[in-house]
Amino acid sequence: MSRSRLVPGAEVVAVPGRGLAVRTPAGEFFSVRTADVDEDALLSLLTGGTPGPVDEGTDRVIRAFEEAGYLAEGPLALEWPAARQDVRIIGDPVLTEPLAVQLAALGARPRTTMAATASGSSPVGIEDLLDGHPSAVVWCLDGPVPDGLWDAADRLPEHGVAWLRCHREGWQAYVEPVAAAPGDVTSAHVRSRRLAATPAHRELAAYWSGPRTSGAPVRLAAPAATLLASLLADDLGRWAGGASDPGGLPVRRRLRRVDLRTLTVTEHPVLPVPDVAPMPRKDG
Repeated sequence: MSRSRLVPGAEVVAVPGRGLAVRTPAGEFFSVRTADVDEDALLSLLTGGTPGPVDEGTDRVIRAFEEAGYLAEGPLALEWPAARQDVRIIGDPVLTEPLAVQLAALGARPRTTMAATASGSSPVGIEDLLDGHPSAVVWCLDGPVPDGLWDAADRLPEHGVAWLRCHREGWQAYVEPVAAAPGDVTSAHVRSRRLAATPAHRELAAYWSGPRTSGAPVRLAAPAATLLASLLADDLGRWAGGASDPGGLPVRRRLRRVDLRTLTVTEHPVLPVPDVAPMPRKDG
């Protein structure tokens, strides 16, 4: 038997008078029917100990853990893949600075761009976005997205570059899905889906286009900025490592809304918007 160990988040506990139980990564408890299995030998195997002779009962329990998804073969790869380390970060420093720190800690090589990329800036061309050959581009705005600002960036997946973004609208912030391949969800798709989902679509479109009159400005506090940076870093890390999203929506199909007053995060499924076929021409 090859060396295995419990996946992160899975733990085994000895319950007085009831034997062993497993606490799953989702936080649930299940009893483990060990019968006459040597529990010490079983626990050694589950924690990656050197395997010795394994009897039929122990093998049965180990395979039950494996089939349930609580066992991983060998050491778990935690390093950021070298081919996806170069990440370009664009936008407002209140978000880009904590994001760069988190990505660097995870093993990426973030490069922050400050030139004419904050809220209200002119659109950036695709050639500028591809400068330096990044594996991913992340764009963070401490405000609404001006019309046309992300049009060129929506083409990044066509060039093999992952595309991730977030922005703030008052006390609400939105973390949009990772777009990593042609056909993934772009910022234009998210705007279309949001307009289609609200009866106030005219008002929302007018809000995006501006101008907007407001009182005291919303200040993005450090805890809120750190939370948004954490969500972005986690999404990008899942894309880089090809990790799954246990119990949630896929990272490439998930729009997250963050209430900056309470730091509450809600997830919403979002799909690409198919191209509209041209209207047939009527002769005569």
